[in-house]
Amino acid sequence: MSDNTNPSRSLLNGPDPVLLPVGHADTRARLALANGTAVRDAVRLEPSSSYLWALLAEEALTLPYGASDPVAAYAYARTGYHRGLDALRGAGWRGQGPIPVDHEPNQGFLRALLALSQAAAAIGETPEAKRCAGFLVDSGTTSEAVEALRVR
Repeated sequence: MSDNTNPSRSLLNGPDPVLLPVGHADTRARLALANGTAVRDAVRLEPSSSYLWALLAEEALTLPYGASDPVAAYAYARTGYHRGLDALRGAGWRGQGPIPVDHEPNQGFLRALLALSQAAAAIGETPEAKRCAGFLVDSGTTSEAVEALRVR
């Protein structure tokens, strides 16, 4: 069976990369943050933003003085992960294929996925941590590439 919907796509190369639209909730969330809105307030404005849930998860994982909260991080990250899956499916993703990390609207989902892997590891949910880390690789990126986004 051939794929006539995209003549430049080779079935041997797998599915096309998925690119969340520029007007996605994560883009609006970034704008709210740039305008001085606190993350927790921005979540109320854009609850479907994976980016915001990822930020909350990252914060919960990295609180200083041993105050990190991996259980809260897991809950935040899982919310961002599921919101991201919904957005990816809405953009045509069918459960496999590249999710480019260099496309800014995709970064919230990938950050939530990394935070979910890290939080799962922190609470002893090793199979989930490994599955999420593998999902990053299957998406065409690495934990290191996604981790590097945190310094931006």
